[in-house]
Amino acid sequence: MRALAEKVPGKTPLPVDEAVAILKTFNNTKFDQTVEIAIRLGIDPKQADQLVRGSIVLPHGIGKSLRVVVFAKGDKVDEARGAGADEVGGAELAEKIKAGWTEFDVCIAAPDMMGVVGPLGKILGPRGLMPSPRAGTVTPDVAKTVREYKAGKIEFRNDAGGIIHAVVGKLSFDQQKLAENVRAFIAHVMALKPAAVRGQYVKGIAVSATMSPSVRVAA
Repeated sequence: MRALAEKVPGKTPLPVDEAVAILKTFNNTKFDQTVEIAIRLGIDPKQADQLVRGSIVLPHGIGKSLRVVVFAKGDKVDEARGAGADEVGGAELAEKIKAGWTEFDVCIAAPDMMGVVGPLGKILGPRGLMPSPRAGTVTPDVAKTVREYKAGKIEFRNDAGGIIHAVVGKLSFDQQKLAENVRAFIAHVMALKPAAVRGQYVKGIAVSATMSPSVRVAA
């Protein structure tokens, strides 16, 4: 880690392309490292009107196939399955989750299924899996949403320190594609600036891989 850290040019923020180029030199493990971005925001996380959260389908995905389950009935069952959902169901799926099964990354629900999904809040909520209209996972268009998540859609929200963390790809990605993902994510967060925020909105950006030092990025 110390040897890798010596490749980082101090604390000076670098253009995205340069930062990614340095990050790519850290590919010295036997597994394909995940690349993450951290953005420190000039918000007050205690104020509800300054929270930043959202979702985005990155230009080149995240290099991981997400496991998606859908609560639906009627025609939407076939629509969800046709879009690539790993499991689709209703009351029987709810019972399976109540019994302890949570082997999935995303949970989507049609609005008319929230009566079945609602009681699962205590199980899904703490795991960040509870469907919600704000996150776009409670939707009448379940097929479109399944396809988006299968394509690499990610959700994010600021933590208690006002920092957003998100996966933006794999270290094996082509340098240009990884840089495009990073730029797309930064631009999306910039566009979500709450009206209540005064002063500097983005205070710092860094990218890092699973087993690497971070590299600062210019906003």
